[in-house]
Amino acid sequence: MLVPDAVGNPMFGFLEAEEMSADVEWQNVTFGTNNICDELIPQTESTFVYSTETSKKLFLYFGELNMFFFIFLFLLLKTLHASWKEVSWCLAYLRPSVHRDGDLVLGGFFPLYYTNQDPDISRLSFLFTPKAYIRASRWFWKNYQYVLAFYFAIEEINKGSQLLPNVTLGFQVYNAIASDHFALWSTLHWLCGTDIPLPNYNCQTHRKFAAVIAGTSAAFSAETGTILELYKFPQSSFCLFFQVTYGPFDTILSDKHQYPSVYQMAPTDSTLVHAVISLLLHFGWTWVAIFVSNDVKGEHFLGDLKAEMLKKGICVALTKKLPATKIMYASSDITFMSKIRASSANVHILYGEVASLINVDIAAEFFLTTGKVWIMTAKWDIVVYETDHMLHSFHGSFSFSPHKGEVPGFRHFLQTTKPSQYPEDFYFSKLWLNFFDCSLPGSQCGRIGVCPPNTSLEFMPGNIDLMTLSDSSYFIYNAVYALAHVLHKMLLEKAEVGSSENAEQPGLLPWQLHPHLKKMEFTNSAGFSIFLDEERQHVAQYDIQNTLNFPGGLRMLVKVGEFFFKRPQGQSLVVNEDLIEWPVGFTETPPQSVCSHSCGPGFSKIPQEGRPVCCFTCIFCPERHISNQTDAEQCIHCPKHEYPNRNRDRCLPKILDFLSFEDSLGMALTHVALSFSVLTVVIMAIFVKHRDTAIVKANNRTLSYTLLISLLLCFLCSLLFIGRPNTATCILQQMTFGLVFTVAVSSVLAKTITVVLAFKVTGPGRRMRHLLVSGAPNYIIPICTLIQLTICGFWMGTNPPYIDTDAYSEHGHIILLCNKGSLTAFYCVLGFLGSLALLSFTVAFLAKNLPDTFNEAKFLTFSMLVFCSVWVTFLPVYHSSKGKVMVAMEVFSILASSAGLLGCIFLPKCYVIFIRSENNTLTGLKTRKNVRGNRYSKNINRI
Repeated sequence: MLVPDAVGNPMFGFLEAEEMSADVEWQNVTFGTNNICDELIPQTESTFVYSTETSKKLFLYFGELNMFFFIFLFLLLKTLHASWKEVSWCLAYLRPSVHRDGDLVLGGFFPLYYTNQDPDISRLSFLFTPKAYIRASRWFWKNYQYVLAFYFAIEEINKGSQLLPNVTLGFQVYNAIASDHFALWSTLHWLCGTDIPLPNYNCQTHRKFAAVIAGTSAAFSAETGTILELYKFPQSSFCLFFQVTYGPFDTILSDKHQYPSVYQMAPTDSTLVHAVISLLLHFGWTWVAIFVSNDVKGEHFLGDLKAEMLKKGICVALTKKLPATKIMYASSDITFMSKIRASSANVHILYGEVASLINVDIAAEFFLTTGKVWIMTAKWDIVVYETDHMLHSFHGSFSFSPHKGEVPGFRHFLQTTKPSQYPEDFYFSKLWLNFFDCSLPGSQCGRIGVCPPNTSLEFMPGNIDLMTLSDSSYFIYNAVYALAHVLHKMLLEKAEVGSSENAEQPGLLPWQLHPHLKKMEFTNSAGFSIFLDEERQHVAQYDIQNTLNFPGGLRMLVKVGEFFFKRPQGQSLVVNEDLIEWPVGFTETPPQSVCSHSCGPGFSKIPQEGRPVCCFTCIFCPERHISNQTDAEQCIHCPKHEYPNRNRDRCLPKILDFLSFEDSLGMALTHVALSFSVLTVVIMAIFVKHRDTAIVKANNRTLSYTLLISLLLCFLCSLLFIGRPNTATCILQQMTFGLVFTVAVSSVLAKTITVVLAFKVTGPGRRMRHLLVSGAPNYIIPICTLIQLTICGFWMGTNPPYIDTDAYSEHGHIILLCNKGSLTAFYCVLGFLGSLALLSFTVAFLAKNLPDTFNEAKFLTFSMLVFCSVWVTFLPVYHSSKGKVMVAMEVFSILASSAGLLGCIFLPKCYVIFIRSENNTLTGLKTRKNVRGNRYSKNINRI
């Protein structure tokens, strides 16, 4: 419903009502679809002329119609023209300000419309006098709630008797145009008191202005605050120049040396970083991108956020500074939006000044991004209320807003207020006419059309939500009350001292109000404490809102959670995930934003070289280690008596185990040991039964019995290694093993020496018969046994074997076994046995070719070869095995070596006794002796 100029742009001017009738030109307005009506459009407001040619055309066009219908059409067109003229005049009417007089007047600067200017023309125009009119390029009707909150607070104070009794507050509302050219336009209008701003001049003789409420952006507040400082000197009139801002808190404005007259209603957002971090940790988002404005405040926020993220293990995937602009909605670099799509992070944090945020908002129209969760600051509330298009890219985003209470009566005020109640406010009339196509009598536009009886701001289009209290409106309401409390206190103090000055010039100076503003504290109607002391202005509670976008530009902020800064760790954040609407493009909810997926239980993470700590590789926990939590830095070792399960996420108690007789391995070894023991007893019985035969007598019957008994004990001592070990069995294992094997091997050595001595005694000219007859070889057994007993005694006296456990050789089991104690003593025992075996092997090998009929040197040599082979193989295998296998290996070596001695020495004799019994007689002995002797004599002769 805007009136276009010749090039199609909406044009508005700061023009008086009487100027409109002479200067406004109406062009290209059509009624219906017939172009012939274009010639009926007047060129000026004051004339309405028909030419002769026009009349002829109309006569031809309506030739078949009677004169009555022609007159009716003429009157209808005239009525439509008059109605259109009224609507156009109402929509085009603009003045520098909206004014209502009062004893004290508060100035309000609110962003209601925006004017777009070419930067080059703007720089040039500073050299000339500003134009008397401007063009409104964009209307922010959502921001009119700021004005209504301003009106509501002033009206409450005027009606009440608690604050400023007998004093009426007036107002003067200006548009806050955020651009270089017009940044100070309204401020100069307010200071000068004229329609044409005259810097350094005050054209008003009786001014009642008390303070200024301004600033959705820090830049506008700073510029306004700078120029207000030029007018702060005491004057004769009642002039108090200080500013209270309702925009987001900015540390620049808190510099009292540069802006001593600027106070901020918004609390500091120092706790905002903690709120953002809590939300990230709640959803497990550890890989984020950060977009901040390219200014001091953005740098400060970025530094604080990164420091806190580093403490909590959150990493930054991308950091981008938003392009700076000093002209809102002007062309700027928006190519940074292309990096959003390329970002590997699914969560983006957006923080910046209003102008930068609006640039992002506009860029979102051209760079549609899906699959990204945006976390935005409280300033986004301003952006949402200053834009009309649908934010596709920011659907499902989160924003933080300082917690605020519901102002009692404000919603009812919005439902019932009408433009006729504020006839001086042409903005209200424009809004009403623009959205309801009618105007009420008593308003600035007068009666236009017919308004339904239930017409109310509550029924505004869905994309213009005036019923939900915004943060800025809440701060404006508090700012008016803060000024009222300070002025009330100052007037009371002045009344107490009984000043003689008149009411029009009370003599209050600006610096007199500053101490009261700093100490000011009150409780607003919502029940919240309000103060302007920046040291106490910290947001203790944030509301977390979820942005929902609907077709047709409808937008809604839904509260989904809260953040309480002063609550204990873990209780500060409350989120209702059921109310959250997530962005489009995610297959799982809540979406994930991580550099590397979490390492589950049983895994530990290893950082990737050259990348942030959030980027890691998951590795399975090693043996005997577990991790029972997600993203474990390292696996923990299970206790000795426990073992990890298959998933390596918990430790299980180990089962106590040992080489028992019930085990298949233990049972097999037991059967083998008993079998060989029975075989040894059988052989011994055979030898006892055939003790008088030649073969038993010829091989030293006593040594054979000793050897068989020692071998029987060797087989039986292996049973000490099977079963549950105890201290007694652990000691007996090694003692019995060492002694009985010493007896066995020394018996073999004695038998070998006996064979050698027997051959040498029977030879011609030998004089060693007394050694053989005296039984000297038999003394080898007790001597060797005594030496081994000494070694074992030293072993048992210094570090004897003891019961030990092996918790690592078998998974899930603790093996109960005997520890050797002193390995040195154990290897000494084995070394002594090895020495005897090697000596026996050497002697037997040298005597294997002696020409004796029953020479067993060959069998003794082979038995020692088997014995040495078993124990030489035993050592490496024994050391490479663990647990029950190690014990079984030792038992097997005992059985194998003993069986080797038994089989190699005694089985051939049993063969002769049972199979070749004819050779086991004296006649056979002599026959074999002569044959062998002749062969031996022939061999000697050949040599």
